[in-house]
Amino acid sequence: MDVRVLLNFMHIAEKLKCNTRHSWTSSGRRESVAEHTYRLCIFAWLVKDEFPELDMERVMRLCLFHDLGEAETGDVPSFEKQQRHREAEKQGIQKIAAMLPKEYEAEILSLFQELEENITPETKLVHALDKMEAVIQHNESSIETWLPLEYELQLTYGQEQAKAFPYLQRLREMIEQDTLEKIEKGTG
Repeated sequence: MDVRVLLNFMHIAEKLKCNTRHSWTSSGRRESVAEHTYRLCIFAWLVKDEFPELDMERVMRLCLFHDLGEAETGDVPSFEKQQRHREAEKQGIQKIAAMLPKEYEAEILSLFQELEENITPETKLVHALDKMEAVIQHNESSIETWLPLEYELQLTYGQEQAKAFPYLQRLREMIEQDTLEKIEKGTG
């Protein structure tokens, strides 16, 4: 790859470190998109043995690039995201991918098309893990950072996606238990 193209792409990827998400960390600061992506990749790696029938290398690539468009658009919380936000993110992905040599561009666009269609077991897993990672992060943040609507969202977000996999259903139930305990304590 041409070194200038590589450096330009790295510059775009760096924006994921700067763009913050709605979620807060346990230390009391906003989480970056890059931090969420990193932990999502760790999450996928940790559950790889539970899904021997899936192409986990593809899952990792899907996780790695799933929020790349947010380098252009920033993060919009799921409860505020509208079609115009999805379109802007799609345009951002196309713009970013176009910077790369054709084979890289084609791979990134293929990953996003697959994520958008959400038909393959790999994308279903990524979407479930992505939502559950956000719920786990909220459970780790101070409850004072939660919006009123998040008390219910913490109990429902990712439930439907987890149903596609028995292992994830069990995991989501444990995450829900952690949420209920956090709400009951009302602090931390």
